Amino acid sequence: MEQAGGKMTLGWAARDSSGHLSTYIFSRRAPGEDDVTIKVLFCGVCHTDLHVIKNEWGNAMYPVVPGHEVVGIVTDVGPGVSKFKAGDTVGVGYFVDSCRTCESCSTGHENYCPQLVLASNGAGFDGATTQGGFSDVVVVRQEYVVRVPENLPLDGAAPLLCAGVTVYAPLMQYGLNTPGKHLGVVGLGGLGHMAVKFGKAFGMKVTVISSSPGKREEALDRLGADAFLVSRDPEEMKVAAGTMDGIIDTVSAGHPVVPLLELLKPMGQMVVVGAPSKPLELPAFAIIAGGKRVAGNGVGSIAESQAMLDFAADHGITADVEVILMSYINTAIERLERNDVRYRFVVDVAGSLAPVA
Repeated sequence: MEQAGGKMTLGWAARDSSGHLSTYIFSRRAPGEDDVTIKVLFCGVCHTDLHVIKNEWGNAMYPVVPGHEVVGIVTDVGPGVSKFKAGDTVGVGYFVDSCRTCESCSTGHENYCPQLVLASNGAGFDGATTQGGFSDVVVVRQEYVVRVPENLPLDGAAPLLCAGVTVYAPLMQYGLNTPGKHLGVVGLGGLGHMAVKFGKAFGMKVTVISSSPGKREEALDRLGADAFLVSRDPEEMKVAAGTMDGIIDTVSAGHPVVPLLELLKPMGQMVVVGAPSKPLELPAFAIIAGGKRVAGNGVGSIAESQAMLDFAADHGITADVEVILMSYINTAIERLERNDVRYRFVVDVAGSLAPVA
């Protein structure tokens, strides 16, 4: 069905801060010269989606169609598209446009563009609110689409578009991809389990740091981490003090960071990729003593996303997922709030639209 704005699209949207998702018919923009039209096959459910649909960050523009870990098939391309053709398997991540002229964009770091256009709940340059991958079709400029390698299973590949690149990019940027170095991974959720997998693929020693002792067996025996620390155990933390070259903190709930910084070697690097709603407390002495460094990271650039997918394909890395239909999405959101998922829900969007036999 068509209307003046473009193709009528079936999505699932939240209308208010309850976060409840229900069907929503809206119009995608008419595809332009450089646009790629993509049939959505799978879309991951990120903790950011939860924050947004419940307006926990105070920026929800209802109705909100979430979803920014999209894998699908190209169905059409504009006349100016040279990178993709119909039938290609592609991915779309956290953002779908940028200004393309600022310093960040011109140096290949468009993920830090001041005018970044998010895939969902963002403001497009046409003035429209963007709607995400919890829908049957997305339309995206070719520069913001990545190619999904053939040997990656599509359901397990979808979370790589956000969770995967969010940890891969800073590990590469800060030299925490060096074989033999010691990496601490705080939290064993959607981002954390990807950090363990990438760290081990780089040849690093990986220690999982968690407040949940029950995750020890999972971390060591199934994911292959080298060690496990209970962050609430002062003795375990004391023994590990000063042993780590880097730490990637993936926790999205409020938590103390000073005990984590004590685990770093002098001039060690912590990267924060989780996004708690409340500020982290960082006393100056915690970084001055030992010259510790703390940085943040926001997803990754398009080039980093493509490099990450290629690396994942070469090393057989995908997210551990629970595939669901859209009919289960509200239950999945409730479970996500309780951290009751191992490790990422992925919606089979195409399957959700298939007629019942």
